[in-house]
This record gives sequence, structure tokens and C-alpha cells, in this order.
Amino acid sequence: MEHGTTVVRDKMSEPGPAKVSTRERILEAATDLFYAQGLRSVSADKIIERVGITKVTFYRHFRTKDDLVVAYLERQAERERADVAAILARAGGDANEAIRLFAETIGTVSCTPGFRGCPFINAAAEYADQDHPVRRTVAAHRHWFRAVLEEMITPLHPTEPAGIADQLVLLRDGAMVSGYLGDPATVSRSLYRAARAVISSHM
Repeated sequence: MEHGTTVVRDKMSEPGPAKVSTRERILEAATDLFYAQGLRSVSADKIIERVGITKVTFYRHFRTKDDLVVAYLERQAERERADVAAILARAGGDANEAIRLFAETIGTVSCTPGFRGCPFINAAAEYADQDHPVRRTVAAHRHWFRAVLEEMITPLHPTEPAGIADQLVLLRDGAMVSGYLGDPATVSRSLYRAARAVISSHM
């Protein structure tokens, strides 16, 4: 009997699945809809309907739709930073390996079914005002990404790491578009070779 009681007590004390907050549910729905359909084409009402909440509840968490767009982009930025950190960890300080892994990852991601381009480039295309909070969020993330690339190639001792980083960002942007038309291996290989060529020209 005591053993059975212990089992029941243990099961009752086990934590159940974490309850997803309303804010998180809104953000999850927005992430799916924004990326698939575009930022301006998705209304707040469409998100409210998807989540199954009232307008009052929605605006309690996000004062405006633009606030939600910024939160969506910040979430995307967090995910990309985690992905980049994982790549750098795998490379183990080897700059050439890091470049190869970057190219491989971008090739794979850009050729994945459902891929609709870089969410930050997409956002910039929809928000022309560079002083808008959305554009500032995009600019902050791209500044971070460029800085990561510059830091990554510095151990190779190129003559102009800042200029190379700018060119690598352009190559990455192009590869994201090429993913619509190519296959992962081709995109990855082409990006890696182009990156190596740019770096070698500054050695």
C-alpha cells in the first residue's frame, strides 16, 4: 500500500506541460502568418481570429500591430543568434570551418520547402521609412550579423576585415534568393567558394 501511495504522490508532484502564455500564443500565430503572407497583408484581426482571443486581450499585450511586428523580428533575431552560436561552437575556433558551416547552413535553409526569404529583408521591403521601429530593428540585427562575420574572419588576418564582412553580407543575401532556384549543395558550394575568393583577394 505504501508503495502504491508513493507512486501516486510522485505522479501528482510531476510538473505538467508548461502553459503557453497568451502573449506567446499571439507571437506564435503572428510568426506563422507574417512570414507566410507578409507583414502588411496580415491584419491584427486575422491574428486575433487565429489565436481565438478578443481585441481587448490582443491590445493588452501589443499596443499596436507594429509593436507585434517588432516583437516578431526580435524573436527571429534571437533564433538566428542561437543558430550562429551553434555554428561557431561546432567550428571550434577554425575560421575556415566556420565559413564552410555558414555556407552549408544557408544553402540548406534557403532551399527548404516553405522558405520565403530572409524575414529581415522582407520586413525592410515593406517598411520604407528608415526611422520606423521595424526598420531600426532590422538595422540592429544586420549590424550584429555583419559584426559576427567580421569577428569570424579576423583570425585569417585579412587586410580589410570590415570591407570583407560587408561583401559577405551581400553574398549571403544573394544566396538566400538563389535558394528559390537552386539546390542546397549548389547554393552552399557556390557561397563558400565566393566567400573564400573574397577573403583571398584581401590577404
